[in-house]
Amino acid sequence: MTGQSSNASAAKPAKNRAPENNNHQGISAGDVEAYLRDHPDFFQDHLPLLDILRLPHPAGGAVSLLERQVTLLREKHRAMEQHMGELVERARDNERMGQHLHELAKTLMRAENLDAVLALTQDALRNELGAERVSIRLADREVDDLHALESSELSTFDPLFARGKAQCGRVPGEMLDVLFDSADGIGSAILMPLGDESDRIGVLGLASDSVDRFQPDMGTYFVTHIGDLLAESIRCHVERTQSAA
Repeated sequence: MTGQSSNASAAKPAKNRAPENNNHQGISAGDVEAYLRDHPDFFQDHLPLLDILRLPHPAGGAVSLLERQVTLLREKHRAMEQHMGELVERARDNERMGQHLHELAKTLMRAENLDAVLALTQDALRNELGAERVSIRLADREVDDLHALESSELSTFDPLFARGKAQCGRVPGEMLDVLFDSADGIGSAILMPLGDESDRIGVLGLASDSVDRFQPDMGTYFVTHIGDLLAESIRCHVERTQSAA
């Protein structure tokens, strides 16, 4: 009897021993992920699991899933606040630029002659855009040598007029040589055609010693509108001069 009792006792599985055929055998992490994606409300019916699940924390250690979610929400909130701040600042910049353009337009309308137009525009570009070097060259106009653009020099800017809009960043050295007498020391620049291919008034150029000041992907809203205002003001003064003659 004793032997039989021992055998029966040995046949019973140990209390803490896992069954040989576990239900979870053969289930991969992908299976679990797929199940949770198909059942997004799973944890609503198993809330205690949220307290025992542990996730690595960026600062080290481990936190519960709920704590990790709170951390992620805070990070998203900070990112949204930063993005909103950037949008607000950009809106303020645009408002300031719009005001500057408005003031420049009024100033150019009061300019007595072409020299005043050029001087006022250069001041605006230096003050509002912080340009270290500003050059305005006009073709076939009665201006001083500083602003004159010879016919032979005008052909240098054929690609710019064909482009029809401002060019930023690293621009061809021969263009800089014409506008600023030398490309030496210029790290980046903006060139703006004044007029179009059928009516080439001239070229507006801004340059900086820094290679990062004017980037190819930067906005050209302000300088484009200044170029348009300048070109139109030049036309008006030229027509006025011709009429007076």
